[in-house]
Amino acid sequence: MNINNYIKDIEAVSCIFNNDGEFRNIVQDSRKVEAGDLFVAIPGTISDGHRFIDSVIEKGAKVIICEQMPEKLNNNASYLSVESASKALGILASAYYGNPSSKLKLIGVTGTNGKTTIASTLFNLVRESGYKAGLISTIQVIIETRAIPSTHTTPDQLSLNRFLSEMVETGCDYCFMEVSSHSVVQNRIAGLVFAGGIFTNITHDHLDFHKTFKEYIRAKQMFFDMLPSTAFALTNADDKNGHIMLQNTSAKKYSYSLKSASEFKAKILENHFDGMLLKLNEHEIWTSFIGKFNAYNILSVYATALLCGFDSQEVLMILSGLKPVEGRFETLHSPNGITAIVDYAHTPDALQNVLSTINEIRQGAGQLITVVGAGGDRDKTKRPEMAAIAAELSDKVILTSDNPRTEDPESILNDMQSGINVVQKRKTLRISNRAEAIRTACMMAEPGDVILVAGKGHEKYQDINGVKHHFDDKEVLTETFKEL
Repeated sequence: MNINNYIKDIEAVSCIFNNDGEFRNIVQDSRKVEAGDLFVAIPGTISDGHRFIDSVIEKGAKVIICEQMPEKLNNNASYLSVESASKALGILASAYYGNPSSKLKLIGVTGTNGKTTIASTLFNLVRESGYKAGLISTIQVIIETRAIPSTHTTPDQLSLNRFLSEMVETGCDYCFMEVSSHSVVQNRIAGLVFAGGIFTNITHDHLDFHKTFKEYIRAKQMFFDMLPSTAFALTNADDKNGHIMLQNTSAKKYSYSLKSASEFKAKILENHFDGMLLKLNEHEIWTSFIGKFNAYNILSVYATALLCGFDSQEVLMILSGLKPVEGRFETLHSPNGITAIVDYAHTPDALQNVLSTINEIRQGAGQLITVVGAGGDRDKTKRPEMAAIAAELSDKVILTSDNPRTEDPESILNDMQSGINVVQKRKTLRISNRAEAIRTACMMAEPGDVILVAGKGHEKYQDINGVKHHFDDKEVLTETFKEL
């Protein structure tokens, strides 16, 4: 490739050419640079790519994309300065891989909660309909049948376009992708062409990164602002910020709801621990998904499928046979009649949704024991709020570790416990060892009781001081149930 062909696309501010501008690969990690590469120097929160410009040129980098020209230039490299290196990387990565997002229908899902369930369910539905599809989610990337564990909700620009390119080569007709607020702000989706966008909801989360709730909302809105007029924008009309997503978009606007006026409506007719009966636009459907939050998720999947041109009856038939995503309201039963639910709920709103759903279904029968923690090195303001919600909606609560990362687990528990009042403390325990906390909940439970283990869901590890140790909530529950 030749950088001269992309000067206009990446909105270069200034250019200094010391060679023909030809390059072999695009690289953003200075450690991976080889002779003939183009290096993109991206300012980061931990390290600034500009610091490594001289060293990558010594390795043979021919073209440098940067936001600030170095004081001393090297005659062996060409330099282009841009306003946003991360945006330029997205545009170049897309071009390098042949603009794969324009060769399939790419549907993005954004919002605080529900992204994984919606994207994964759409992927399963489309494949059951006979189409080839790809999935980019918090849990995994799937290229038709090949699964790759995920490290981020939305991959970096180069990985993203590489995955999309492989999907095109495999013959995929669709790709369903979770779009995180981080990825929007960091331009990871720059250069992509979306056929549709879905907004689930927005609640308290990621304020450690966005600083204010207003900026968090703005990050979500930016995704819809970039949708082309050929795309659709589908939003949750029951979320008070749903209309904001549609304010500036050029896409065709649609909404779904359980309560408000919208093109796509749902109503819960029955709700049980093994599923629920829904009415979707006057059609009744039994689904294995549980709870009001999943009614929204299933409705958005149904609406998206129809907007993509699928037959309504076929969609309903397939939806009735699909299973929930791993770690999302996943139910286990002990031999002596205890029900355990594993859920990824790691925000105040998600935790409240899950607890409210459990209480609606159990209707006061038995007791509800909640095991919950909060992640380290993340938004501290939600810790006391989550503990307060757990204490208010549970009969007993055990505060424990989630992924403490580099923080002291006891310090995290102190933050959580500050949200619990004097009366609630009487029904609250704190056990920082997560396995011990889960086992204690099982020992406390009696036949007919429900245990909620919240926060990690599908995760098979616990991040402690930079090391990921194997840990699976379901494994601990299953082993403990065998011992009861």
